Amino acid sequence: MANIGKSISIKGDLTGNEDIVIEGTVEGKVDLPAGQLTVGSHGTVKGEVHAKSVVVVGRVRGNVTGAERVEIQGTGIVEGDVSAPRLVVAEGATLNGSIQTGKKEASSAPAHPPTGSAEVRKVG
Repeated sequence: MANIGKSISIKGDLTGNEDIVIEGTVEGKVDLPAGQLTVGSHGTVKGEVHAKSVVVVGRVRGNVTGAERVEIQGTGIVEGDVSAPRLVVAEGATLNGSIQTGKKEASSAPAHPPTGSAEVRKVG
C-alpha cells in the first residue's frame, strides 16, 4: 500500500495496481483498476477517479467510478458524478452530483418499464 502524506502535492495523473491512501493533494486523473483508493481525512483529489474500490473520507472534486464499490464516509465530500455497482453514503456525507448504481443492463431490456395497477381500500 502506498501513502501520499499530508505535505505531498502531486500535479499529474496517478496510475497503479496497488492500494493507495491520499492524505495530501492530487490534481489529475487517478486510475487504480485493481486497487483501492482511500482519500483520507486531510486528502483532496481534483480530477477523475477510477478504481476497483473507492473510500472518501476527505474531498474529491471530479467524477468517481468504482468497479466494485464506492463509500463516502460521514466527513467525505464528493463534488461530481458517482458510478458504482454498490454505493454507501454515510450520514453527514456530502454528495453533489448524479448517482448511477447497479450493473449495466443488457441491451435487450424493454424500452419502457412495465406498468401495473394498485388498489386502495379504506379499512375501518
